[in-house]
Amino acid sequence: MIKIKAMFSRLWKKSGNKSLLQSFLHTLHTVRVPGSNQINKEMDTPKHTCLKLEIPIDGSKPEPVFVKGTWHPTRFDLSVTDGLHAWTCHATEEEVKERAGYWDQTVSDYIDLAERYLGFQQPGSVYGFSDAGNGCKRLSWTFEKEGMKLEWRWKCQPSPNSKITTVEVLDFLMDANIRLSEEVVWKTESFDKLNLEAKKCLAQSEKLSSEKTEFESEIYGKFVNVLNSKKAKLRELRDRLSKQETTQQLQEKEEEGESTDKTESFDEGSDEEVENNTSGTSSKGVSTSRPSRGRKRK
Repeated sequence: MIKIKAMFSRLWKKSGNKSLLQSFLHTLHTVRVPGSNQINKEMDTPKHTCLKLEIPIDGSKPEPVFVKGTWHPTRFDLSVTDGLHAWTCHATEEEVKERAGYWDQTVSDYIDLAERYLGFQQPGSVYGFSDAGNGCKRLSWTFEKEGMKLEWRWKCQPSPNSKITTVEVLDFLMDANIRLSEEVVWKTESFDKLNLEAKKCLAQSEKLSSEKTEFESEIYGKFVNVLNSKKAKLRELRDRLSKQETTQQLQEKEEEGESTDKTESFDEGSDEEVENNTSGTSSKGVSTSRPSRGRKRK
């Protein structure tokens, strides 16, 4: 990729073909290098952004303009190119502090807001790149604050070397494109791996589900068989118990009938014995008294 950048740099320096460079820049979308604000401020490492705008220049039809921003904790630099000409803006710490005080903002808030609007094109914001005289340009953008529409403007000076400035923008876009391409490749590979793992997990899940269904069917079948056999045994035991109870009841009824017959025969025999005993006793009394009647006392 370094060779490609060098090739495009040489091509631009030799030909100065604006349409060729613009067609190449059109293929590179708005890029912002990610990073942590806190780490950058602590280490004083600048952040870089690049914004592509479609702005009418000098009343003509809209043309692409690329705005590269370099953001420091207390200042920032802008490089603007349309592919043929280039302009630069170096906002010093004093200028940023003065502008921030004018808008009742801290320096960090002012830079963060400027980075937000010059890092990504914000919907609803009106961007402008108008002539400011002597070859200078005025970069402007609008934003809303507390219901009011405000505008910020920064004057850009003609670049001492438009080709170098444009090449720097091109180099940044190429580096960002390389990083994004590598990130896309890495994420694509990660996605493919995750997709493969997901398919394996899905197949394993389906297999486990099938085995679970088979196991449950088998267990339920065995359980039904055992349950049916237990029910049959219970019915058999119930029938046996019912038969035993019936037999026992019949035996008890027979025993009750026999005891009743014995009781009746015993009562009849007792009456006869009483009558016999009574008659025997009276006859004995008569025979005993007869001799006494015929005996004489001397």
